[in-house]
Amino acid sequence: MQVHVRDNNVDQALRALKKKLQREGVFREMKLKQHFEKPSVKRAREKAEAIRRARKLARKKVQRDGF
Repeated sequence: MQVHVRDNNVDQALRALKKKLQREGVFREMKLKQHFEKPSVKRAREKAEAIRRARKLARKKVQRDGF
């Protein structure tokens, strides 16, 4: 991942880097990797995340279609 520093403005480049890392999910992944997660807990979390994503997608679809 690259971020270009323009006019020696490091603060702006740092903000851009943080935004890119956030979008990629690096911070979330780092937080999850801090401690061991049992496989059963991992499966339950991933299933809950998938359900959450599906519901969000359905809400957006209903809002877009106007039902």
